[in-house]
Amino acid sequence: MFFDSWTGLGRVLLVGTLAYVALVAILRISGKRTLTKLNAFDLVVTVALGSTLATVLLSKDVALAEGVLAMVLLVFLQFMITWLSVRSAGFRDLVKSEPTLIMHQGEFLDGAMRAQRMTRDEVMAALRSNGVMDASQAAAVVLETDGTIAVIKGTDHEAAKPTLASVRQP
Repeated sequence: MFFDSWTGLGRVLLVGTLAYVALVAILRISGKRTLTKLNAFDLVVTVALGSTLATVLLSKDVALAEGVLAMVLLVFLQFMITWLSVRSAGFRDLVKSEPTLIMHQGEFLDGAMRAQRMTRDEVMAALRSNGVMDASQAAAVVLETDGTIAVIKGTDHEAAKPTLASVRQP
């Protein structure tokens, strides 16, 4: 079906504009931390906000007020998780992962890679994208808490020593 009614199009324009304005206001009020991707919870909130906005836009069964309330609830719950994480080490350990060392001084750490479900090809791709053509040139490769892969080049090894101590090693 290409066209249902002018009323439907008008609803999408009006509700879409209002929902978008509400989302921008919610994000401005909640601060920069809301859309960061520091951990899995942050990613889930970002995706859920987009999904909620799309549902409000396209579903006649969801009223604008319900959609805005759902977005406020998601941001509030994410705020509470981060607030508790900052104040409670036990809670932080429950909801956040630690960075994982997957290569050290050019040597693949197969146990850590297996635990993180990573292949050597994926690590090599990350090395190449960071300008490292040979694994022996890498002082370390770390799978960060947000799923990105950080590469510490061999020339950066001395500067990286203190930070490598803070990364979980197998």
